[in-house]
Amino acid sequence: MNSSLKKYDVIIIGAGIVGLALSRALGSRGKNILVLDRSDFASGASIRNFGMVWPIGQPNGDLFERAMLSKSIWQEVCQEAGIWYDPVGSLHLAYNRKEMDVLDAFYERVKGDRNYTLLDANDARKHSTSIVANNLVGGLYSPDEIIVDSPRAIKQLPIYLHEKYDIDFQWNTFVHHVETGKAISGKSVFEAGEIYVCTGPDFETIFPEIFSTLPITKCKLQMLRMESQPDNWRMGPALCGGLSLVHYPSFKVAGEPLLDLKKYYEEQFGEYVKWGIHVMVSQNQSGELVIGDSHEYGKTHDPFDKQFINQLILDYLSTFAKFPSEKLSATWNGTYAKLMNGDTHYISSPLPGVNILNGLGGLGMTYSFGLTEQLINGNK
Repeated sequence: MNSSLKKYDVIIIGAGIVGLALSRALGSRGKNILVLDRSDFASGASIRNFGMVWPIGQPNGDLFERAMLSKSIWQEVCQEAGIWYDPVGSLHLAYNRKEMDVLDAFYERVKGDRNYTLLDANDARKHSTSIVANNLVGGLYSPDEIIVDSPRAIKQLPIYLHEKYDIDFQWNTFVHHVETGKAISGKSVFEAGEIYVCTGPDFETIFPEIFSTLPITKCKLQMLRMESQPDNWRMGPALCGGLSLVHYPSFKVAGEPLLDLKKYYEEQFGEYVKWGIHVMVSQNQSGELVIGDSHEYGKTHDPFDKQFINQLILDYLSTFAKFPSEKLSATWNGTYAKLMNGDTHYISSPLPGVNILNGLGGLGMTYSFGLTEQLINGNK
């Protein structure tokens, strides 16, 4: 075997958002780091998302604080690296009394800790010209959420991390075996005092025996994009329909109104519940609208999009948002590892000096910077 000439303090396997966030946390503490990735560039779940950094979806306590820490790090990094971001906040819209009851109850339980604004229909419409007025009851505005353009941001971050912290990146390097002090790719051996495996669902390839024993599965999501809007039109805050209220754990504190809403959706929107669909829209750097999404769980997924799911998403979107141009420019799907026991991440050390960090589900953009900072500080 050919051995790499340079020995590092840390090798990180995987250049998605978890690996990048971890490299920033360690690099800022003076560690000498090599990041290895199997592809020519990050192409997995880290670029196949809304670009939403989403504190509002996280329950009060450690998880909300983690999301807010991530947000502050995202802003710092984007400002230093010249990466576009938009601190537009979010607006959850209610189109019936049951949805508004959930927003009312949620607001009452978190208003002491969060700077949210409960809105009637008229005030909600002032936040965006894209909001459908028909049947609108009200909404909840949060200033906390920011949008990044995921494909561009994830591509720019390695450049920034190399320039700021002298972190090395080696692409097109498939690591198939890890042992204490060594990451092996074909005939190449890369050496480090500590190794982190941050490869999303691909960690099954390196540690299949561990993956098979975990309460973990793979989630496939479908998303769509509408073309850049004419005349530099901007949507304003990221918009969410009522189905998002039963998706994010933060809204569980609403209690009985949320249970009533879930029952209503099961009766009236059965196909949406079956396919894990809730509908949100954000706007990226180019003015394109990013729309989704669905959630299918299982160890193996059909690689093709289901057109009827895309249509369900668009049909629901039309009930709360309209845009100057609604021409679709792309559809795609992504897959991420999801823990089914309620945990927000999985970390273990199967060998001395070897660590697995995985299972952030669909919250990599929201949690990764905060989580890795907390882990390196020994807080989590």
